[in-house]
Amino acid sequence: MNETQTANPTVHKPAGPMAFTFGDPEPVMEGRDILDYVECMSNGRYYEPPIPPSALAKSFRSNPHHSSAIYLKRNLLVSCFEKNSLLSVADFSAWALEFLIFGNAYLEERRSLTGRTVRLAHAPAKYMRRGIEAGKFWFVRGWGEEHEFQADRVHQFMEYDPNQEIYGLPEYLSNMQAAWLNESATLFRRKYYNNGSHAGFILYVSDAAQDSRDVDSIREALKNSKGPGNFKNLFYYSPNGKKDGIQLIPVSEVAAKDDFLNIKKVSRDDVLAAHRVPPQLLGVIPENTGGFGGVIPAASVFVRNELMPLMERMAALNDQVGAEVIRFRPYTLGELAAQVAKQSGGLLAAA
Repeated sequence: MNETQTANPTVHKPAGPMAFTFGDPEPVMEGRDILDYVECMSNGRYYEPPIPPSALAKSFRSNPHHSSAIYLKRNLLVSCFEKNSLLSVADFSAWALEFLIFGNAYLEERRSLTGRTVRLAHAPAKYMRRGIEAGKFWFVRGWGEEHEFQADRVHQFMEYDPNQEIYGLPEYLSNMQAAWLNESATLFRRKYYNNGSHAGFILYVSDAAQDSRDVDSIREALKNSKGPGNFKNLFYYSPNGKKDGIQLIPVSEVAAKDDFLNIKKVSRDDVLAAHRVPPQLLGVIPENTGGFGGVIPAASVFVRNELMPLMERMAALNDQVGAEVIRFRPYTLGELAAQVAKQSGGLLAAA
């Protein structure tokens, strides 16, 4: 099924000359790049993904809460995974992480000369393409760097997408604008401070100086106030001066009021809502005295509502492989949960 998903959004850019530019830091991915949905086009050998995997890979590290929430889910899955002779912990860890990032994950069957499967190896999802022929997959790193897998050797695990059935898409796509906004706010502050040439203030003097050398002395004192030992005190004597004859106008204070903290908080909350991860599991510091509540109950509910359904879905790979390669131990917080339950008078059951 090849269906167009959405139109390319129009991006409006400000016209006219800019007063100055910032430094080198640039966003890892512009919104117009990842939201440029097209068909799962066929080139005669394989289908192209609806969203470039390279865009998802770059956006993975665009925001600390976005990547941390994904790593948390991966770590919890690995902690419960039971390794076996076909699938190692390392291969499962990479497979689970890529499913959470790309909405697709792949395992390749490595077989012996007799045709027996001896290992399931992780195949990087960023470069995997689904072939036109049934059961065929391609590994594509670039133009001229293509490898065709043997038929029925690769197993694809995908997140369902209602627009097409060739590739999966990650469930967090709705939070990417918030993640990019969070990144843009941080980069703006970095560029602002790295620029270093913005005016700190304007010293406006309207009183007539008794001696022109006084003005030159003030100019030299302001010039020498930069660097170590700055924030020095300046003294200016103006006989018969008028009120407001000397004014200090803080330019940088006005320019820097970009609502930085509110943008960071709101975008962070949007990202965590999309991942449905309790903030206390990511080390977010609460702003109120009550906090976020206990970590152990939050972890238990999170695993029950989010990780256990995902484990059940991952176990469906066993039907494709024909062997029980995905098996999980029950999630438990062990002695820590039991100790907390004891201290709370038995009101909190151990996970």
